[in-house]
Amino acid sequence: MRCTILNLLLVMIGGFFGSISRYMLGEWLYTENGFPIGTLSVNLVGCFFLAWFLTFITQKKLVSPNISLLIGTGFTGSFTTFSTFSVESIQLLQHAQILSTIVYVVASVAGGLVLSYFGYRLAYRKDEERGGTG
Repeated sequence: MRCTILNLLLVMIGGFFGSISRYMLGEWLYTENGFPIGTLSVNLVGCFFLAWFLTFITQKKLVSPNISLLIGTGFTGSFTTFSTFSVESIQLLQHAQILSTIVYVVASVAGGLVLSYFGYRLAYRKDEERGGTG
C-alpha cells in the first residue's frame, strides 16, 4: 500500500474521531482516586473492537485498504493508547499504589488479550452462523 493523500486523509479523519472519542470516554469515566479507569476502558474496548473488525473484514472479503485505514489505523489507533497506559502505570508506582499498579497492568495486558480473542471469535461465530468457514 502506497502512502497517498487519500490514505493520509483517511487516517487523519479516523484519528480525529478516535481521539475525540477517547477524550470524551476518559472524561466521563474520570475517578478522583487516581485509578486510570478511562484509559483501561478505552484500551480494552479497542482490543476487542480491533480484533473483531479486522477478522470481520477479512472474513467478509471487505479488505478495502480504505476501510482498514479509516477505522483500524485511524479511529482505533487513536482511540487506544499504550503510551498513556505506560505513563499512568509509572504514576501509580510513584504514588506507592502498588496493588493498583498490579491490577492496572494485569487487567490491561491480560484483559486486552482476552477481549481480543473474544472479538476474534465473535467475528468467526457470525460467519459460521451464515454458513461460512471458521
